[in-house]
Amino acid sequence: MDLYALDLLPESALRTLVDTMVRLVEACGAVVIMIGAVVAIVKFVAALGRRDIERFSSVRLSLARFLVLGLEFQLAADVLRTAISPSFAEIGKLAAIAAIRTLLNYVLNREIAQEQRDIDALSSPRPAPPP
Repeated sequence: MDLYALDLLPESALRTLVDTMVRLVEACGAVVIMIGAVVAIVKFVAALGRRDIERFSSVRLSLARFLVLGLEFQLAADVLRTAISPSFAEIGKLAAIAAIRTLLNYVLNREIAQEQRDIDALSSPRPAPPP
């Protein structure tokens, strides 16, 4: 009996299962980004109502964190999509998408760190001038 004849899960069923998982992971990423946008809008409107311009950095920081998480979900979905016998074209697309999303994540993470330092600097007490 040939070992390859023992298909526990035919490739078509596996493709259907992975396609379903890809859609779920992509949906999770989209939901995370949407929640982040709603949270940012609410925070932005609240800051506008109080005319608190310093809160805008906090709004950007919050939205950036949601974007980074959502992009990670999207990248995970892209990796899943090419998990079953990928072609060279699919691997090339994945490499391009991964590079773009990784670069975007890197830039967002740098901005998050800078915004956090700015917020910490504004909220920390300033030392008293020497007498």
